[in-house]
Amino acid sequence: MFDAPHSILLCEISRHAIETPDKVALVEGDFQVTYAQLMARIEQTARALLALGLKPGDRIVLAAQKELSFVYHYFAAHLLGVVNVVVDVASPRDRLDYIIDVVKPSALFSSGLEGVNGVPCYSFNRPESDDAHSADLTWPTVDVNDVADVMFTTGTTGVPKGVCLTHANIAGSASNTNGFIGTCSDDIEALALPLSHSFGLGRLRCVLMAGATLVLVGNFANLKSFFSVLDAWHVSGFGMVPAVWQYIKRLSGRRIARFAEQLKYIEIGSAALPLEDKRLLMEIFPNTRLCMHYGLTEASRAMFTEFHANAGNLEAVGRPASSLVEASIRDDDGNLVANGVDGEICVRGNMVTRSYFKPQDNAGSFYGDWFRTGDWGHRDDEGNFYLTGRKKELINVGGEKVSPATIEDAIRSLGIADCACIAVPDPNGVLGEVPKAFLQKDDNQVTFEDIKQQLTQLLPPHEIPVEWEWVDSIPRTSSGKIQRLKLKQ
Repeated sequence: MFDAPHSILLCEISRHAIETPDKVALVEGDFQVTYAQLMARIEQTARALLALGLKPGDRIVLAAQKELSFVYHYFAAHLLGVVNVVVDVASPRDRLDYIIDVVKPSALFSSGLEGVNGVPCYSFNRPESDDAHSADLTWPTVDVNDVADVMFTTGTTGVPKGVCLTHANIAGSASNTNGFIGTCSDDIEALALPLSHSFGLGRLRCVLMAGATLVLVGNFANLKSFFSVLDAWHVSGFGMVPAVWQYIKRLSGRRIARFAEQLKYIEIGSAALPLEDKRLLMEIFPNTRLCMHYGLTEASRAMFTEFHANAGNLEAVGRPASSLVEASIRDDDGNLVANGVDGEICVRGNMVTRSYFKPQDNAGSFYGDWFRTGDWGHRDDEGNFYLTGRKKELINVGGEKVSPATIEDAIRSLGIADCACIAVPDPNGVLGEVPKAFLQKDDNQVTFEDIKQQLTQLLPPHEIPVEWEWVDSIPRTSSGKIQRLKLKQ
């Protein structure tokens, strides 16, 4: 059994290995790993890391692959107090170079990368034996508030920041999420999300904490393969980002409805989902818990809403995920504002980071122990929170704060495939900033004047874009977030 009191997550894996040793924990293709095997192979991998001279506080870069060996290394590092810096194996070289320059890792583990900037590089080794107790060993002493992972933000509004997440943070997030969604040991989940991002990695932790079974799926690109996994394993839940839902809807229509009776839950997050898609999902999955989270890498799954339970208020992003999480709306001085008044969404709780990796990134990021999300929104009298947009992306039109998302929603409602808005200087030099809209080209023959005329019925005059431009596509991250900085270049 793990002697790892610093990690509730590892203790839960150990408990499952003792109480349900033959229960399948992970599936990768034809390979199945029980909880007893998972615990043994984590220990075996930890011994291999110790043999490399790694010690508590050292940092290793893990180029995330959706494979068992990555999972072993990830948890083995937690056991030793070694800090995981999880990156996407397909990361642009300049991003990877930046991360390595910032964290100065002791080693890099990957199945597809070579040594970077002189950092020793090792292949993920998959233990084939379950004999992890070849010699007695005392594991290093680690504290629950020590950093477990450093996850770098996508950098959609600036330079990527390294988010320090403690063992308590990642266990808190998993506990909050399981408590809301209801994931339990009877569940079988399909994971097609990347493990290099907070959402996918969070689903891995949630499933293993619950003692359930996780089936690793390549991605959503091959829907036939994904559907076959849902069918073969009688999957009861999965997670997806809104961009994935658009893909499923476009390629398969309502065919996914044949799994409605077996799917107990679907978790959705990482970007906004249009109201019409929320309603469509409710129609297709009348008895499935459709749980959408709000949160950042720094405050994973801070709030949740469930579509069926909140059918009359689908605009809200939700309420705090558990009794251990708090949210508030504050002005630029950190003071609470009245319900219904827009301000910055701030959160605190067991899953919220205490700091960024670079000390200078902490400046202006907290009001005491309240983390400033950088998101603009408000709270209603019933305690529901609403998101207006990113504070840094708000357009200051003559003193009026305008959310790009509000304009984008209005434009899309007119049948435009995709669009994005940013602030540009007022060409007349009067208002300071005005909105500029980028519209994705399609077969629609509508003109900018047509759109502007229709928007007069949907938006006040100061929110209607002044400048317009057709583009081939709107730049987005893999999770569907608009990369507005690329539109400003």
